[in-house]
Amino acid sequence: MAIKSILSEKSLGILMHPSSLPGGTQSGTFGLEAKVWIKKLSNHGINYWQFLPLTPTDSTGSPYSSPSSFALNPWFLDINELIEKRFVFISKEEELGIKNQNQNNYFDFDLADNLSKKLGGHLLNAWEYQSEKRKKDFFKWIKNNYWVEDYSIFMVLREEFNMLPWWQWPIQFKEGNIEFLNPWIEKNKESILIKKLIQWHLDNQWKEIKAFAKSNGIKLIGDLPFYVSRDSVDVWKNKKLFSVSQNGDLIFQSGVPPDYFSSTGQLWGTPTYFWSKHKKENFDWWRRRFKRQFELVDLLRLDHFRALSAYWRVEGNAKTAINGKWINSPGRRILNILKKDLRADSLPIIAEDLGVITSDVEKLRKNFELPGMKILQFAFDGNPDNPYLPDNIEGQNWVVYTGTHDNSTSTSWWECLDNNIKRKLNEDYKLFNNPSWDLMEIGMKTKANLFIAPIQDILSLDDSCRLNTPGTIKNNWRWKLNKPLEDIEQKLKDFSDLGKSCGRIND
Repeated sequence: MAIKSILSEKSLGILMHPSSLPGGTQSGTFGLEAKVWIKKLSNHGINYWQFLPLTPTDSTGSPYSSPSSFALNPWFLDINELIEKRFVFISKEEELGIKNQNQNNYFDFDLADNLSKKLGGHLLNAWEYQSEKRKKDFFKWIKNNYWVEDYSIFMVLREEFNMLPWWQWPIQFKEGNIEFLNPWIEKNKESILIKKLIQWHLDNQWKEIKAFAKSNGIKLIGDLPFYVSRDSVDVWKNKKLFSVSQNGDLIFQSGVPPDYFSSTGQLWGTPTYFWSKHKKENFDWWRRRFKRQFELVDLLRLDHFRALSAYWRVEGNAKTAINGKWINSPGRRILNILKKDLRADSLPIIAEDLGVITSDVEKLRKNFELPGMKILQFAFDGNPDNPYLPDNIEGQNWVVYTGTHDNSTSTSWWECLDNNIKRKLNEDYKLFNNPSWDLMEIGMKTKANLFIAPIQDILSLDDSCRLNTPGTIKNNWRWKLNKPLEDIEQKLKDFSDLGKSCGRIND
């Protein structure tokens, strides 16, 4: 049976990570505000909610460098539901002793971590008093989610060794020998149980949100990094699948070669895959990774999609990405296996195919009818052949964005544009009275089946509200909407009305 595109009609979506939702003492959560958000999208005919990876973050707050490809971020745990259902024996979140400090539109990672730890302690204290049915449900979930055990052990070990990366642990722990670990596991069983309880509740809360989204006609678009962090349970427990030695040294690392933007390329520091080992195991790790993601979302943006065709491999001790080489990947085989596993005519994947894309990558995407991405902020450099220019977007199987989480907001993008480019844009489009909204209108009028705007552009915010600035660490991933969702209702309606005028929403 021929594969068809997952996108079949003109529609709209909004990009906003759950951490940016209002509500919650620190980060946004899987609580009431997530459902209010979904309901508002539904009421306005906006069919897609896109967000970043839902996984725990690294020390800088990035969800793209997670200690686990399978776990959920403890910051998202909704306290109020735990109180209401008596999973914790407190009457209000203030008893946890951490005040809301979101007045400046940023939340504090350390306070969010401390809140999670305190909440974990309360979950443990109340656990022995839970009903037998609840305990049975918990143990059944643990049995069906093999990754939870390793993740929980790994996270407690990290804390014991002062958050050092696993390759700096004592050798027996570094190697992860289960016979050696068993006495340690018994000694730390309560701390490990806390990690498991947090993941169980997160999973239940998010599954409820997913079901609520489905009942309201909203599709959830997740995000999957191609590579995984070297300092992750994935690598620690599966060293043979990754280009690391037993002691944690990088044999090969990932990146991209030199280009117009960087004379030395980009070096990412994540291990590449030993594809021959994955093939011997019939890509079991990848299949479990995808299975987990599609338990959580309806569609998945696959970051750095081009590496499914070929990836840039650099020596593990290299200081720049100059002296690497292209290595072929078994992307076709993986996607065919995934199609069989999902029993789907259409693969629910959006290919992040930004940058310089070669014909082999384009062929792989087209063979599986995967929607690609177009970013309007990249379009207007004066080159008439620019692939992001609206007139150069061929066909409908695309997701068009004003920008992504890694870009400036459209307001700040416009402010920084060269005056000659601004004049040219005014001549060609007779627009830019309001740069965010004018750029959104351009995107909605393209042939692409799906148009998505970051919430910052819908609210015409500047770069003080930007989510991430690549290459920097200050204030990234911290932005939060510090006002009730009711206060942005008119903006959502305006977005919807613009979509109607562009044929993306039916009355």
